[in-house]
Amino acid sequence: MSVPSFTDSNSDCKIHSLLEQHGLEFTSDEKSIRWSAGNPRHPRNWPVSRKIYDSTVIMFLEMFTYNSPLHLLDGTAGSAAANYSQQEFGLSRILAVFSFVSIYLIGQVLGGIILPPYSEAFGRKKLYIVSTGLYSIFCVLVGVIPSLAGPIIGRLSSGFLSAIPTIVVAGSIEDMFNSKDRIWLIFLWAMVANIGMVLGPIMSIYIIVHLSWRWVFYVAAIVTGVVALLLCGMRESRPSLLLTREVAKLREITGDDTLRALNPDHTPDFQTFAKVCLFRPVRLFFTEPIVFMVATMSAIATALIYLFTEALPPVYESMGFTSTTSSLPFLAFVIGLLLGLITRIFDHRKISKAHRAGKALKPEHKLLGISIGAPTLAIGLWWFAWTIPPRVFGIPWIVSAIALVGIGNALNEFDAVLAGYLADSYLGYSASGFAALALVRSTLSATFPLFAQQMFDGLGANLATSVLAVLATVFCIVPPLFTHYGPQIRAKSKFACYSLQVYEENGVDQDGF
Repeated sequence: MSVPSFTDSNSDCKIHSLLEQHGLEFTSDEKSIRWSAGNPRHPRNWPVSRKIYDSTVIMFLEMFTYNSPLHLLDGTAGSAAANYSQQEFGLSRILAVFSFVSIYLIGQVLGGIILPPYSEAFGRKKLYIVSTGLYSIFCVLVGVIPSLAGPIIGRLSSGFLSAIPTIVVAGSIEDMFNSKDRIWLIFLWAMVANIGMVLGPIMSIYIIVHLSWRWVFYVAAIVTGVVALLLCGMRESRPSLLLTREVAKLREITGDDTLRALNPDHTPDFQTFAKVCLFRPVRLFFTEPIVFMVATMSAIATALIYLFTEALPPVYESMGFTSTTSSLPFLAFVIGLLLGLITRIFDHRKISKAHRAGKALKPEHKLLGISIGAPTLAIGLWWFAWTIPPRVFGIPWIVSAIALVGIGNALNEFDAVLAGYLADSYLGYSASGFAALALVRSTLSATFPLFAQQMFDGLGANLATSVLAVLATVFCIVPPLFTHYGPQIRAKSKFACYSLQVYEENGVDQDGF
């Protein structure tokens, strides 16, 4: 069958007609092809059922590889495994924590530098599938290999691979959902991840007590193996990559090799990729004030959970809990996470009201959660600090647990709101911003458990928690700064402005949002 010719005088009209049939159009300078509004093949316009399936699978993966219940692969669960493997390997407490917790997070730092930018340039689906399958294999290695080499190799490799869901999920959400819907999706993502992190210590203890610490990783291998199969049913969501494929089909139909997709992610060779993409997260962290502040605050907030996995059990054992039940107060964090629904309802109403009035919302208009969360975190830490032994006696454990509810709520607001602010500020390149965030977060989370016990033993639980409360109190000045100066900071940021330009040229929002 001969290829149609578009070389006659009517070729321009025919090409424009063909583009219209495929839901595409030329850019204003007619040098590149972009999506047309309403194109059903753009991820923003996919059926709701497709978005729900893809989002559910990758969020569950995030819960299980970032901080999950059963897997105990990540830091919080790794702490429990470290406790029970000390005697088997003849390790000191610090070395055991390093081997099972810190080394995992070091791997996450390395993966966070390389893998998210790769997903922006070459797509997300393959990375999800390959990384999850390999993750399952390395979990098996941790349990099977009888020497310390198993945990070290397995945990480092698992941490490296966990950077995919931990960081890329935010980019996938931005691919599929507009600004209005992202409020809920980012909240669900943060809540699910944090619930996994909170449940990790609890479930790991019970698995270890009734089976062994190695079964923590066997269970993780089984679950992530199943998830890898489920990921095969998802779609590639990177719009620029999908557009490139669409234009490639048009070149085959028309025989016109001059047709080019509008693809700011194009990296013709590895050298270009390394120069532009691999160092983008580091560049963003050191040159973008918004990325720097968001990454620092979110990292410290998340690292507090890792610190508490080491510090909380001894506190509640001193109140009469057993070594097994001393992790149950972590459930107070879950209650706090769920309370974030109230803030999201207010955010949703604000956006809906602005939408009906035809007003465009800026990223700073969605900072209510962090404005509440920052003082809530400070109050919660001060409250917890002075309702526990050894300096305070006779106060029922439930009083300090109530403080944990507030802390849990604040930490989720930090995650959800700051993640949303980063996504709204850097749009299609949010994965690189999240890579910078994850780099700092993983570094601090790897460090905090190493000195948690010494800090709490040396200062006492009351003074040690008070130190954290002082830091949280300082954070209270950041939300007003973002609210008042955020637009000016973004206006001066070449990268934020470029991201907005690319978004306007290449994005497709339902209802104009």
